[in-house]
Amino acid sequence: MKLKTSVLVCLTGAAIILLAHRYSTAQETAAKQTLPIGVVDVRRALRDCSATAKYRERTNAENAKMDAEEEQLSREVQALAAGIRALKPGTSDHLEQYKEYLQKKTELESLQEFNPQRKALKHQQWTQTLYQEILRITNDLAAERGLPLVLTSDQPEFPIQRYEELAMTLSTHIVLYSQGCVDLTDQVIAELDKVESKFIQ
Repeated sequence: MKLKTSVLVCLTGAAIILLAHRYSTAQETAAKQTLPIGVVDVRRALRDCSATAKYRERTNAENAKMDAEEEQLSREVQALAAGIRALKPGTSDHLEQYKEYLQKKTELESLQEFNPQRKALKHQQWTQTLYQEILRITNDLAAERGLPLVLTSDQPEFPIQRYEELAMTLSTHIVLYSQGCVDLTDQVIAELDKVESKFIQ
């Protein structure tokens, strides 16, 4: 009787150990499985592709040129203002210098209003063009990998200074956690680098 009980206990213990092993193996396998959902960190793709580095370099040079032009005009306006004060009001020289001062001042104010809008519009157009390419590449990669869904996984950059930016982040930050999803970001950047010449003329 004791022998049968011992054998039964041993068999039961072996069965429990076997089941526990199978369960833990199944858990590990499940944990390692990749979900059929892709994610792309669009902000990182926009920032880290080589085309953006070249665009930033070129844009910085153009912006520096615009800023220098404004500074030059500002110095000329200040010099003309000082010259006007040294001339006798009502004389032809005074009127001529005053006219030139007004023209230069108007030109400076126009540039100060126009240049920021020009910079913002150029940046908007660049970002839009690059984002369209990211969408195209993502579609192609998702089709190749058989992914039915790809989400943006951009991470907010803290601290957020203005409430409007915080509200925008709260409304657009969709993916809070993406462990196990297929991260396509590096592939998207690699594909962007292949077609860099499309963006840098």
